[in-house]
Amino acid sequence: MNPKVLILMGSESDWEVMSEARQALTDLGIEAEVHVSSAHRTPARTGELARGAAGRGIQVVICGAGSAAHLAGVVAAETELPVLGVPLAASELKGLDALLATVQMPAGVPVGTLAIGKAGARNAGLLAGRIIARSDPEVAEAVRAQRARMAREVEAKDAALQARLAGP
Repeated sequence: MNPKVLILMGSESDWEVMSEARQALTDLGIEAEVHVSSAHRTPARTGELARGAAGRGIQVVICGAGSAAHLAGVVAAETELPVLGVPLAASELKGLDALLATVQMPAGVPVGTLAIGKAGARNAGLLAGRIIARSDPEVAEAVRAQRARMAREVEAKDAALQARLAGP
């Protein structure tokens, strides 16, 4: 299977959080191409990765960046693919700066923005899966199965709680 999602991170230290996106994709049977590329320190490389993504079979790009968090916006300016931004807590502002930088894109350069941190990264992978599922029946089935597993897990946790509340 060719990679369908490109995950970009501004720094290697972002992998601890962004690995959640990759795991969500793996759980759905979607391959990912992963790179470290900075909007500020390697702008030419970042642009090349974004411009060439569709030609490599990429259907969605997920970008994780902290602080000024321009990565998702730079990538969105360089590709017509859907771009999902994950703000990361990399400064004293605990990700609020990255959230605002990612979500405040000018009209015409859309970036879908997820939550700060691991939950946002996981949801970015799941959302990318749902985007791909619109045209890929195998991924659509994997998305349905993931949702059903999640529902069963909640029901099992409730059953365990009810048993504890009922007592001996």
